[in-house]
Amino acid sequence: MRFLSDPRWRSGFLVLVLLLAMAPDAWRLSVGWWVFGVVSVLVFLACIVILIAQRGRWRISELPYPLLAFLVLATLSILWSHYPSATALGLLTTWMLVVAGVTLAVTYSWPELLRGLSRVLRFVLATSLLFELFVSLVIRAPLLPLTQQVNANPEDYDGRIPPLLYWSRNELFEVFDDGRIQGIVGNSNHLGFLALLALLVFAIELADRRRRRAASIAWIALAVVMLALSRSATVTVALVGTLAIIGVVLLLRRRDSPRARTITYASLAAAGALVTTAVIAFPAAIIRALGRDTDLTGRLDIWDSVIALAQQRPAFGWGWVSYWVPWADPFHDLAFSNKVRMLQAHNAWLDVWFQLGIVGLIVFAALVISTLARTWAFAVDRQQVVPGQPLKHTALTLLPFAIMVALIIQSVAESRLLVEFGIMFLTLIAVSTKRNEPLIEQPRDARE
Repeated sequence: MRFLSDPRWRSGFLVLVLLLAMAPDAWRLSVGWWVFGVVSVLVFLACIVILIAQRGRWRISELPYPLLAFLVLATLSILWSHYPSATALGLLTTWMLVVAGVTLAVTYSWPELLRGLSRVLRFVLATSLLFELFVSLVIRAPLLPLTQQVNANPEDYDGRIPPLLYWSRNELFEVFDDGRIQGIVGNSNHLGFLALLALLVFAIELADRRRRRAASIAWIALAVVMLALSRSATVTVALVGTLAIIGVVLLLRRRDSPRARTITYASLAAAGALVTTAVIAFPAAIIRALGRDTDLTGRLDIWDSVIALAQQRPAFGWGWVSYWVPWADPFHDLAFSNKVRMLQAHNAWLDVWFQLGIVGLIVFAALVISTLARTWAFAVDRQQVVPGQPLKHTALTLLPFAIMVALIIQSVAESRLLVEFGIMFLTLIAVSTKRNEPLIEQPRDARE
C-alpha cells in the first residue's frame, strides 16, 4: 500500500485526522456540518482500509479489555435507549473516532505523532490569532458562523444574539477588560485547551531538540499568549495540575532507590490531601480567585438537571449518545446557558453516568485509570526494548501521560473526553501503551 510507505502521504493523512478531531468546530463554523460530515466519513473509510491492510500487525484481542467493554456496553445500550435514533447516530460518531484512534496507534510511532500534533497545533494557534486580528481590525464587529449551527438559530433571538453563538466576539483588544478570544474553533475553553496541549508538545520538542531552539521558544511563547488571551479558568486549573504532576514525574525519575521513591510518594500523598482539603473547605474562594462565578458559569444548574435524570435510570442509563442531540427528548429542553441549548453535561463523568449508568461509569473509569497507569509507567520507569538494557529517559516519554492528565482534569468541567479528540486520544493512548511499543527515540537536531 503506497500510503504506508510514502512519508508525505503518511504525514498528510495524520494531519488531516488530527485537524478533524482537534478543531472540528473550525470546519463546522466555516464550511458547514455537511462538508465536515462527508470529509469525516471518507477519513473513517480510509482508516478501515488502512487497518485491513495492516491486519498482520494487530488483532482485536490485543486491544485493551476496558475499551472493548465500553464499546460493547455503549453499542448494546441502543436496546434500552430512550432515544434509539440518537443513540445510533452517537454510536456512529463514537465508532468513527475509536477506529481513527486505533488506526493512529497501529500506523504511527510516537515521534511521528509528536510531529503531527506540532503541525496541527501550530496551524490552529497561528490561524486563530490571525483570525481574531482580522475580525478586530477589518470587520470590527462580532462575527457569526458562516453556516447555521444545530444548537441554535440566530434568527430566533430577535436581534439579541447570545455571545455563545458568535464565531468571534471581537474581544481581542478587550482581553484586559474581561474579553476572551475564541479563535477559529469558536470557543475560548477549547482554544485554551489546545494552547495547553501546544505548550506541552512544543516544550517536548525543545527538550528533545527536535526543532531549532529559537523556533521552539517562539512557538512556546505563542502558546502562552493564546493561553492568556483565551482566559479559560478550566484550562488554568488543567495547566497548573498538569505541570505539577509532570514535576512529580521528573522528581521520581531522579529517585532510583525504593526508599527514596517511598518517601517521595508519601510526601506527594500528603500534599494531595492538603490540596483536596482546601478545595472542599474553600470552594467559593478558589472559584473567585479564578475569576469565575460561584455557579461555575452555569454548570451547577446543568449538573443538577443531569443528576436528576441519571437517578431515574441509575444502573444502565438512558442510552449512549455522545454529544447531546438537540432535537431528541430530553435534550431539547434539558440545559440552557444564556438561552443557548447545551450539547453536553460539562462533566464527562456525569455524562457517562447519565448515558450508561453506574455500570458504564465503572467500565469507563477502568478504561481511564488503566490507561493512565500505563502512561505513568512509560513516563516514570525506563522502558526496555531489549531485556536487561534499560533506555535513557527522553521528554517524549512524558507526552502520553501529560495528555492523559490534562484530559482527566478537563473532564471535571467539560465532556470532551467522550467526544472528538478526547475519545480519539484516549483510544490512541490506551491502544499504543497496551501494545507496549517503545516510545523512545533518540533526540535529534531538527531542521523544520
